[in-house]
Order: sequence, then structure tokens, then C-alpha cells
Amino acid sequence: MSDATIPTAIAIDGPAASGKTTIGQMLAQHLDYLLLDTGSMYRAATYAALEAGLDLEDETAVVELTAKLRITIADVTEAKRDGRRYTVYLNDEDVTWGLRSPQVDAHVSLVSSYSGVRQILVERQRQMAEERLVVMVGRDIGTVVLPDAALKLYIVASADERARRRHQERLVRGSDSDYEAILADVIRRDEIDGNRTHSPMRPAEDAVMIDTTGRTPEQILAEILALPVLMSIKDSAR
Repeated sequence: MSDATIPTAIAIDGPAASGKTTIGQMLAQHLDYLLLDTGSMYRAATYAALEAGLDLEDETAVVELTAKLRITIADVTEAKRDGRRYTVYLNDEDVTWGLRSPQVDAHVSLVSSYSGVRQILVERQRQMAEERLVVMVGRDIGTVVLPDAALKLYIVASADERARRRHQERLVRGSDSDYEAILADVIRRDEIDGNRTHSPMRPAEDAVMIDTTGRTPEQILAEILALPVLMSIKDSAR
């Protein structure tokens, strides 16, 4: 099988807590690709704006700050095996867990809706995809960031299932968690992400749709690995 058939970048999109990052991590580990969760970059911009005390409705100020940020996503090292899927550095500071705060959750969709922020971060995401083999996870990867990706997946799950996952995630970390508040936030974010003017969340026309509701990550991974474009990787390695 020719190397030309092997995808150098895999695009995974879907709503918050649909399981796309978990699946992305497992797929990246299986293929020895870098997991690039683009949502963490928007969270980093949101975190930085909150830390700077900006009015997050001041689009110009948020875009100007984002342009100055140095955001790095790295594989997990032995010293940082605390349940994280990757490490996010913001101007050399490890902010991985800070990006998962309720405050960031509440404001990241607003920051992500700004066209200037998206332009800056999309360009950086494309540069990363040129440097390494990546499984890139987000909400507009297959439609905007990597429209020519050889494999595009769109991961979905019911709102109740996604809220339950986020609720359990916070409890495991020892954080306060209110399931009903999380469910309301999941529904609110879906509305914002799906109806924003710039790069609305939607599946690419050629994306493979996968519903994770009531299914294990292992079942989902097996389904993905059986897709013809990934079977070609196995064939080429023989």
C-alpha cells in the first residue's frame, strides 16, 4: 500500500463532552500520532483573558491578547501523569487543569466566537499539523482547519450523557459539581457553537458520524480502526 494513502492528519469534531478527546487520545496512542486538542487553545485564550481581568465582551481586547499568547501542547511526561491527556503551557506556565474551571467553561464559547481569535489559532493549528502526524480534535477541524484531511470523524452523544461525563470528571478531580448546571451549560454551548457566525460547529460533508451514547471508548476505537483509510496503515506496516 502506498504511503500516499496514509492520513498525516485525522480530524475529529463534535460537541462538548461527546467523547471526542478521549477517542482522539486513544487513536493517537494507537497510531503514535500527537493528540492536538484545539479546544484547549481556545480555553487557554479564555483563561488568559480572565487572568488579565479583561471584559470578555471586548472583542478587540481579547483578540489583541490572543495574538500575544504562546500556547504549547505537549505529550504527557512521566512527571505529569495525573490523569491529563496532554499538557498545555501558556507562556511556559502549565495551565492544563486551570483550563477546566467552571469560569473557563462559562466563557470559552464567547471567546471562540470571535473571528480574530479563530484566525490566529487556526493558523497555529495548521502549522502544527504540518510539523507532526496529528489527531486534531475540535469543532471545526474537518470543515475549516483541515478540510483536506483524509479522515474526518464527527463524534456525538446525547446532552444528558455529555453532562453526566463532565459531572463525573469534576467529581473525580475533587471539584464541586452540579449536574443540572452542567447540563444547562452543555445545551447553552451547543446553541452558541452551532449558531455562531464564524466557523459554526457542523459535520463536514464527508465526515464519518459516530454516536458514543451508551458505548465504551474501546468499542468506538475498534469501529474507527476498521475504517478502510486506517486499515491501509496496517497494510503498509506489513
